[in-house]
Amino acid sequence: MSDNFADAALVLVGHGSTLNADSATPACQHADELRRRNLFAQVREAFWKQEPYVWQVLRGVFAPRVFIVPLFISDGYFTEEVIPRELGFCRPGETAFARRQQRGGQTLHYCGPVGTHPSMTEVLLARARGIVEKFPFPRAPKPSDTALFIAGHGTGNNENSRKAIEQQVELIRSRRLYPEVHAVFMEEDPRIGDCCRLATVKNIVMVPFFISDGLHSYEDIPVMLGMPERVVRERMQQGQPTWRNPTEREGKRIWYTASIGSEPHLADVILERVREAAGC
Repeated sequence: MSDNFADAALVLVGHGSTLNADSATPACQHADELRRRNLFAQVREAFWKQEPYVWQVLRGVFAPRVFIVPLFISDGYFTEEVIPRELGFCRPGETAFARRQQRGGQTLHYCGPVGTHPSMTEVLLARARGIVEKFPFPRAPKPSDTALFIAGHGTGNNENSRKAIEQQVELIRSRRLYPEVHAVFMEEDPRIGDCCRLATVKNIVMVPFFISDGLHSYEDIPVMLGMPERVVRERMQQGQPTWRNPTEREGKRIWYTASIGSEPHLADVILERVREAAGC
């Protein structure tokens, strides 16, 4: 079915941050791309922690249909409680609410987060392919000679983020593109720093399963992968990448990508969430 959203508005909701300027970048990037495609009457960004705020965004949205897509990795506190509450879908403390609501002349659709959609598999694979193609030194390894690692925070943050990552690991394994696909975590086993021990092949590609780049992806994970903290901080201060692709560690060659949130394919995942809600 062809997309027909000329009477609809799209609202992308991100976490945002007053401390990390990069936090809002993915939402702005994908909003710009979807505006460029001219599919919707209006495309707006909104954030929990910075302007424009979630609670005020609907005041400037006038289309008869409104699709709200959370740019989050997993279902959890923000997607099931905070954002719906701020948008008036539910009262404080409520977790059960109608995802399709009528307000005056508008129909509001609250979509699932992008990170749990099955088509995120394409985003992850594009990230993994892209880093090896960009840095083929000494030559680009074949996927059949590469172990793919998907890195997340772990249950210290949100147990659903682990589920989302493990789901993607299973989906990628079923395609048999890589001989090994592993989930690794910052705060629980298996740990990110265990990747060299876990991989049985020489080449490793690690993709952080975060929406935005920040201290986790820029600083914490490179250190966990064996880069000296002093070197990481010096590179950050100089505006250089904190991981040099590829880097040799423990007899392995490691490529490390940026977070998945800025991958261009994510715009298509957002559209899939809208199509689901619209019944396309």
